Amino acid sequence: MRRPGSAGTRVLIHVPIIHTQADMGALARSVRRVTVQKLGRQAWKRHVEVIGRMWAEIRRTVEGWELPWEKVRLYQDGLPRCGREAEIVADLASAGSPNHQLLISLMKRGATLMGTESPDLLLEEYRLVQQVLAAKDPEEAARLEVRHGARSRSLLAQRDQYVARRINETLRAGETGLLFLGMLHSLDSRLAKDIRVSRPMRRPPLPRSRTT
Repeated sequence: MRRPGSAGTRVLIHVPIIHTQADMGALARSVRRVTVQKLGRQAWKRHVEVIGRMWAEIRRTVEGWELPWEKVRLYQDGLPRCGREAEIVADLASAGSPNHQLLISLMKRGATLMGTESPDLLLEEYRLVQQVLAAKDPEEAARLEVRHGARSRSLLAQRDQYVARRINETLRAGETGLLFLGMLHSLDSRLAKDIRVSRPMRRPPLPRSRTT
């Protein structure tokens, strides 16, 4: 990918992603345990390998783009607007997250990291997921997922609205936004009309386990 449009254009490059275990932070072990219970150990290993190859391809592709990185803003699924964005990214990169390792690589090239999500919405969603993962058996987990279903969908929509508003308000004319976003999200109808969205990468297939 070469330099985007004219000096007055706002361009948003959308990179669809699947989260890795390292992205889950304190929930990582519980997510692995539940996924192994659902899919089996071998399926879990294949799942991890597929996602690892996907991220290797994303990194190879993105780092090969000829962009004016000093005019690129990085928007990241799950990264709260909190004043500690760089610290959070560094911690997750150290934990092995290829997503956040790529963010650090791009920041070193001059890209600007942006707090992207509402901390309050992320915290509420975290607590709902935590309840499901803490269930004593799969049946209880399924009941909790049903109970929380409507609120979870509402939270996802609110998160999408917040992310879109954040991009609309901070991406300036002549700049390029690079958005790493899980595939359950949808921003299209929420973005400002003057933002040109580019999708140079195909969507990877959704895994059988839930990701956001």
